[in-house]
Amino acid sequence: LGVQDFEPAVQLAVNRLQSEAQTFAVLDAARKYGFRSVNLDLIYGLPLQNVASFGRTLDKVIAVGPDRLSVFNYAHLPALFKTQRQIDDAQLPSAAEKLDILQLTINRLTEAGYVYIGMDHFARPDDELAVAQREGTLTRNFQGYSTHGECDMVAMGVTSIGRVGDSYSQNQRTLDDYYAALDAGHLPILRGVQLDADDLLRRAVITRLICHFELDMRAIEADFGIVFARYFAPELAQLAGMQTDGLLEVGATSIHVRPAGKLLIRNICMVFDRYLREKQDGRYSKVI
Repeated sequence: LGVQDFEPAVQLAVNRLQSEAQTFAVLDAARKYGFRSVNLDLIYGLPLQNVASFGRTLDKVIAVGPDRLSVFNYAHLPALFKTQRQIDDAQLPSAAEKLDILQLTINRLTEAGYVYIGMDHFARPDDELAVAQREGTLTRNFQGYSTHGECDMVAMGVTSIGRVGDSYSQNQRTLDDYYAALDAGHLPILRGVQLDADDLLRRAVITRLICHFELDMRAIEADFGIVFARYFAPELAQLAGMQTDGLLEVGATSIHVRPAGKLLIRNICMVFDRYLREKQDGRYSKVI
């Protein structure tokens, strides 16, 4: 369920109107009819938000006790999204304020008994996400953390992204193009990519770090037939600065993410993203 923020001023600033009663009625109905897990989405970094106001939203959410929470950083990309051009940039919280909101969120939800899964996600200890992380089987896909990592994902609808085997594909971006392809008897695919050996290796490294905050270099070497320190020499050199900052520990055979690094796990994983390094054109959202 998409909550984003319960503050009326914030909802008005993003042209959104959703009452607490409506949201909680749907949550109650989901529980009544047997849904095993209910997730609420929150967004920090929206116009007029601050630590105090977001704290009030957290109070209301914690009171109803959803099984999971996704707390996303608002990605302000007005050059790409026309609707975002209506947002007054001057009303957006600073990076420092956003980091304070994130820290408040982690503290409050942890105190309320939630487990910080990582990358914006929280879950109750008995939720299958938290169980999978403890058992080392957690993975991640386009929808976030998942317990079904090896499943193919068939994309339906405009712009949606699918994964079948070792390939990714994205559907057409407009309804006209999408339905024209279907009417012609074709899959409505705009573009796709077949992963090569390097892609698969880097995906494995990033997935293990982002899901478990640990990486066993020996396991990667055994799975992919490489010498980790040699293959990833530039990346390990870059991680040295993060180790100095107290974000992680790099040993002879392992990488261990420290508590402070868990807040910035995306930054750590970006070190291993070859495409991001090769194509820095400013179209990516900011981490904070």
